[in-house]
Amino acid sequence: MATLQDLHNKRMDYSQADGERFFDAEQNARVVSNAEHYYRTMYYAENNSWNQRDQHMFETLQSVLNFRGPDAKAVIWEHNSHIGDARATEMSARGELNIGQLVRQAFEDEAYLIGFGTDHGTVAAASEWGGPMEIKQVQPSHRDSYEHVCHEVKTDNFLLPLREPLKDITRDRLLQERLERAIGVIYRPETELQSHYFYASLPHQFDEYIWFDETRAVDAIARDTSNAIPDTFPFGL
Repeated sequence: MATLQDLHNKRMDYSQADGERFFDAEQNARVVSNAEHYYRTMYYAENNSWNQRDQHMFETLQSVLNFRGPDAKAVIWEHNSHIGDARATEMSARGELNIGQLVRQAFEDEAYLIGFGTDHGTVAAASEWGGPMEIKQVQPSHRDSYEHVCHEVKTDNFLLPLREPLKDITRDRLLQERLERAIGVIYRPETELQSHYFYASLPHQFDEYIWFDETRAVDAIARDTSNAIPDTFPFGL
């Protein structure tokens, strides 16, 4: 925190020399400060660590947009549980918010929230926090879920506009809350209903929904590592 405050006090001096390097340094200092607060919260088992994480994501977005100027645009790529408006899910009843909610509140119609869904296939995930990555089979969607509704459509892959639907009746029929699946870093198919489903209203949660009936686990673009530069560069720790 002291480092971050010192950076702010010397902002003009640093900005005149190199604005982008100052911005990078400021963001790094903010990450350290917020991470310390976040992990302290997790250590004491408080229940607002989720909100702290997404609030940090939103503050980072605001900082990048402000730095890039009034015409800046940004694309945020995250799990549905972060991107979809939390107010349209049971997260809100638990007092949780996310970046999708914060973006909508701040930017209103200038924000466009897109969700993704699938019925079956494979996913790269771990069985527990800190566990190794595994390629797992995704179970077919629950019969009471949005995913099952989409799976029943004859077309395997499609775009579903929700803010400006092609037919109002489609959006209206989807408004009623249904189960929705969320697979993240962890996937536990043996307890899938309890671990990965929650209730949501899809048209209130997203502006558009992209459906892939069958999904495939992501793979690394490159796996080679360089031995020339140490992992701690440029900090020298």
